[in-house]
Amino acid sequence: MNDVTTTKSVSGWLSSDNREGSVPCSDIPLLSYAEWFADMRDWLRNESCRCASCFGVPQGDGLRIYSLMADDAAGRVFIASCRIASLPDTVLPSLTALYPAMHAFERDLAERFGVRYGDHPWLKPLRFPADRLDGRSTASNYPFYEVRGESLHEVNVGPIHAGIIEPGVFRFICNGEEIRHLEIVLGFQHRDVERLVCSTSNVLRQTVLAESMAGDSTVAHATAYARLVEKFASDASREELASTSLPVERAVALEMERIAVHLADTGAICTDIGYQLGQVACEALRTVVINSMQLWCGNRFSKGLIRPFGSHYPLSGALREMILKNLSDVERRYGEVARCLSNEPSVLGRLEDCGVVPAARASRIGAVGLAARASGLVRDVRSSHGWDLYGRSVVHEPVVEQTGDVMARLKVRIGEVFQSIGYVRTWLEASVPEAPQKRPPRYDVPLSPDRFAFSLVEGWRGEVCHAALTDAEGRLAVYRAVDPSLHNWLALALAVRRIGISDFPINNKSFSLSYCGHDM
Repeated sequence: MNDVTTTKSVSGWLSSDNREGSVPCSDIPLLSYAEWFADMRDWLRNESCRCASCFGVPQGDGLRIYSLMADDAAGRVFIASCRIASLPDTVLPSLTALYPAMHAFERDLAERFGVRYGDHPWLKPLRFPADRLDGRSTASNYPFYEVRGESLHEVNVGPIHAGIIEPGVFRFICNGEEIRHLEIVLGFQHRDVERLVCSTSNVLRQTVLAESMAGDSTVAHATAYARLVEKFASDASREELASTSLPVERAVALEMERIAVHLADTGAICTDIGYQLGQVACEALRTVVINSMQLWCGNRFSKGLIRPFGSHYPLSGALREMILKNLSDVERRYGEVARCLSNEPSVLGRLEDCGVVPAARASRIGAVGLAARASGLVRDVRSSHGWDLYGRSVVHEPVVEQTGDVMARLKVRIGEVFQSIGYVRTWLEASVPEAPQKRPPRYDVPLSPDRFAFSLVEGWRGEVCHAALTDAEGRLAVYRAVDPSLHNWLALALAVRRIGISDFPINNKSFSLSYCGHDM
């Protein structure tokens, strides 16, 4: 086993900003695993830091691991790598044993490449990709956690769920009606979308793949991809983009997506507690928002709207007035729903003190986005790692609650709906010309060779991170995408401990995590 008792200053890592372009691959520090482990341990013990992405790239008989550490206090992302030689013969210490936030990344490295950890507490399959090292490992023989006792019983949900929910297994261990443990198994529909992105040089096809990574986060993932590709272009091309209306259009679309899904999830929570008035009202309001997107780009889920280096659907004065009118209506009517939800005793009785994730636990497991902010953690890329309009035309103040329960997650949604409406109103009233500013997308811009880039975008669910490396010909050689669901599924499993199994649905809806966002 490698010696990891030494410490090393993290100042040797490559520092980058979310607004900056790509960097030469040769500039990324290459450390020994012992050095990298010690540095990662230093990063992870700091609450303002988290691992945004960690992935492996095969090199000969070994593996090179790239890691991105987001430092919210500094507003920077620090990048480094390490190399593991002779994979089958090397047993490594696990970061997950110290910091559970790393569990998904290390499980992915073990599943894909056979990285061996001597002390990993939960080294189980993560997603069952087609190129996994052990093809015998399948969802059907997954090693579920077991507890024996006369008073305990197991409840299995899935992989086929009612309605249109995606495939996944939820295995509950219960004592009577009380949940003692929940294990969540996904990966039934692993699409290998990251490899598909690299398998084609057709940028339009890559864009369509990106916007399909998580169907309820079309704008977030498409924006992350477009910004990533644009970072590989020349500085002049990126400066030219910044002077166009494109940043405004992307920001408006991102906040509109946030509004629409928060409205839908508010309605879903109302459904699960039998509050029909809130359900019907929110479904109607969501329809207003997504129909606005259809009038803008021809698709209610904004597909086709976000493209690299331009857009087929520039905002016009007429679109501006339509969006402003519809959002004013949503703001007024949702305000009435929010007041009811915040004061109705039957609602509060179901949502308060249910599914609590304390701040310390949320930090330890690496929660991001809405789930983190509901537990008192100020984690929001819009404020800590701004891009385009965020941090410039608007100084974002995250909506944060402290109690970490279902009610807190609902309150974050309510606050963000009104906040996002305010942002969209400000941008549209200040920046949209009467006549559309035509700038069609470009799919032929050459990408710089042998470079590395990342893109962070705060989607409605939380932090979306895309990272890529180009080869010597300027083609995407490695692509990795992290949806916030990858960080937050463990939060759901912890939230439902010691609550009645009948309260699982409202907890599930309060996190509203993505199956396909996990199954990249």
